Amino acid sequence: MSFDKNQVLSVRELNFAAKQLIEGGLPLLWVRGEISNFVSAASGHWYFSLKDEAAQVRCVMFRNKSQYLDFKPANGMQVEVLALASLYEARGDFQLTLEKMRPAGLGALFEAFERLKSKLGDEGLFDGERKRDLPLLPKQIGIVTSLQAAALRDVLRTLSNRMPNVPVILYPTPVQGEGAGQKIAAAIRAASERAECDVLIVCRGGGSIEDLWAFNEEVVARAIADSHIPVVSGVGHETDFTIADFVADLRAATPTAAAQAVVPDRQVLRQQVAQQSQRLNRAVTRRLEQAMQQVDMAQRRLVHPAQRIEVQSQRLVAAQQRLKLSFVRIVQQQQWRWHGVHQRFQSQRPHIEQMQTQIDHQHTRLGSAMQRALQQQATRLAATQQYLQHLDPQKVLSRGYSLVRDAQGNIVSNSEQLALGEAVDITFAMGGVVATVQEKRLVHSD
Repeated sequence: MSFDKNQVLSVRELNFAAKQLIEGGLPLLWVRGEISNFVSAASGHWYFSLKDEAAQVRCVMFRNKSQYLDFKPANGMQVEVLALASLYEARGDFQLTLEKMRPAGLGALFEAFERLKSKLGDEGLFDGERKRDLPLLPKQIGIVTSLQAAALRDVLRTLSNRMPNVPVILYPTPVQGEGAGQKIAAAIRAASERAECDVLIVCRGGGSIEDLWAFNEEVVARAIADSHIPVVSGVGHETDFTIADFVADLRAATPTAAAQAVVPDRQVLRQQVAQQSQRLNRAVTRRLEQAMQQVDMAQRRLVHPAQRIEVQSQRLVAAQQRLKLSFVRIVQQQQWRWHGVHQRFQSQRPHIEQMQTQIDHQHTRLGSAMQRALQQQATRLAATQQYLQHLDPQKVLSRGYSLVRDAQGNIVSNSEQLALGEAVDITFAMGGVVATVQEKRLVHSD
């Protein structure tokens, strides 16, 4: 932008030209200083001055940027700001418009965080293959945190609500301050060596990066990696990440979330058990229904002994009728033969009277023989019928006997065929029952 030296500018034009030169000449940059005259406007915008020993500059941080900070600035606080230098035209004030803000010194912490993260990552301490699954129902839970930590109360309350019967062992340790990292690592190693727990929670509440820095120390990371017990890290809030989170077998967003991760909710378990019980009952009911259908189908295919006897009796009656008809045909044939012989004898008429006498005698003998044959056949038929009646299972059952079958429908004739508790089907002359073997009596032969 160029101006004629004789050109007269308005104040607005001057301030606008200065703003253009400042914003065009200075890039987005980090500035360190002390906050003074801090004002938080009702709109959510922040106004303050940033100063050092020799100078100060006005600053503004609008609400759309300040809402993402995890700390509240205060007068006297040393901070580092990422800002764009500009000029507020209305008053001609030089100021910084802030994009980001962090407590002074965090730059070095972030660099140390990234260096350690890269180092441990290259060693494979963050690999998913080395992370272990948590036990479904831990018998005992260990907690590494401070006795005064609010996170401890949150974890204990959550564990009590979800699974109050699980014992908890506390490995107390400071969670911030000088030497806290070494003490946290020592508590983790002690828990691993004592092997009293199935899972270990390492936790503390939220805070600044300096407050959480003990969980970014290498000694803590290696203690977690060397632990024989699965470790759940619950450090800070959802937006906080520490090296301990990356090394742990599971990272929880908060201490409460860590407690929720190590034990199931008993109410949920009860619901799952109830659902499984219902599914099991339905499966058993369906199996019983299928078995009953199979029994009905087998019963329809099974022929009752009385029905078999009836069929055999009908066949016997039919055989008797065929036998009688056969004898009648034999008699008729004999009669026809003797009638023919008689006629031939009559035609030849030699010794007619003697031959007639012989014929009559033979006829009498034949009749007697036929009668005896019929009587013999009738006797055999009666004996056969009586034998069949003796073989009739229904007759045997009516005398007090019973028919025993095992679960496969096989006839049981020896107590050694059955086992104690086995179901048997017993058929009586009238009806039957299903019984269970309570006692076995064996017959020993001498």
